[in-house]
Amino acid sequence: MALRRSYKFLIRPTSKQDAALSACLEDHRQLYNAALEHRRTAYAKARVSIRYGDQSGELKHVRADDPGGQGRWSFSSQQATLRRLDKAFRAFFDRLKAGRTPGFPRFKGRGWFDTVTWPKDGDGCRWDSQPEHPTATYVRLQGVGHVRVHQHRAVRGQVKTISVKREGSRWFVVLSCDEVPAEPLPATSAVVGLDVGVASLVTTSDGEHLANPRHLQSSADRLRAAQQDLARKKRGSKRRRKAVARVAALHAKVRRQRLDGAHKTALALVRAYDVIAHEDLRIANMTRSASGTIEAPGRNVAQKCGLNRSILDAGWGVFLTVLAHKAESAGRELIAVEPRNTSRTCARCGHCAADNRLTRAEFRCVSCGHAAHADVNAAKNILRAGLALRDAAEAA
Repeated sequence: MALRRSYKFLIRPTSKQDAALSACLEDHRQLYNAALEHRRTAYAKARVSIRYGDQSGELKHVRADDPGGQGRWSFSSQQATLRRLDKAFRAFFDRLKAGRTPGFPRFKGRGWFDTVTWPKDGDGCRWDSQPEHPTATYVRLQGVGHVRVHQHRAVRGQVKTISVKREGSRWFVVLSCDEVPAEPLPATSAVVGLDVGVASLVTTSDGEHLANPRHLQSSADRLRAAQQDLARKKRGSKRRRKAVARVAALHAKVRRQRLDGAHKTALALVRAYDVIAHEDLRIANMTRSASGTIEAPGRNVAQKCGLNRSILDAGWGVFLTVLAHKAESAGRELIAVEPRNTSRTCARCGHCAADNRLTRAEFRCVSCGHAAHADVNAAKNILRAGLALRDAAEAA
């Protein structure tokens, strides 16, 4: 089975290449904003809808009028930036039709445009194009040159698109590859249910508790000091830019720690179990603000805010996404089940009642008297529901 996968590597540009990458990012940002202004103005003054094809056709004139700016970058990367804007408009109209808050596409400030994409390897970019350096890896980018890559793992499959992304003061290259071969693991004949939480990141139906590292909470003091220092700086000053970079670097470290922990936890589970059942969580809904409005203020806002922060710090979404990718590559079966009442239902007799859950960690069935750790009891219910879904699918 062939898969589509992405590989992300740190790149090490020289000082001149760093300046060229920054200029490339800035020119693509200006192209995005100019294309957005073009669409807004055309519709506001003439009720004319501008499409991607119209703006792509005008690119050759834009490049000819600015040979030292827009003209020095890859034509295909600029088309990818225009497609990015077109995608934002399609999402806007989809939300409008669905009756959700539409969110009209916005102009991109300097800190809100961090990626440039080349949609085809060999068209304005080339991966590993330096065969005379067998011990080093390079990516060639039009207008930038051959940039050295810190390649920490092998790239499998065929490279389709190449993106360059800036995170703080670091640059990364992201390769999207097709035809990546799967790496199935030996069968274990073991099944498990997973209950994700805040006290423990994951509790298994076997009774194992996998710790929640709480990376954001661990960095809270340093983040608070950095944000207070940022608040004292004058807007537009050089010191404020440095303070912004310090806050961003701390958040980036937390993000990397959370992703690394998710990879290690997911890999351990995929290696140990053939079938993994987990809750089909709607994390965005669970972490919505409870503040309400002036007319109808929310209740227990402070408590809900703390819970939201803990859920986001645990990184449930990151963990479940990584788990899904690793399970697919390893040939494992992943089953998402409805989470409703899994923490209130007795895993022994099936009785469901709110009184079964005595505390956050203690479960005692009011019907049969079964006592267990609440998260372990929920994980067993999740496993049972997942196996039932699998049996129903096989019988259909």
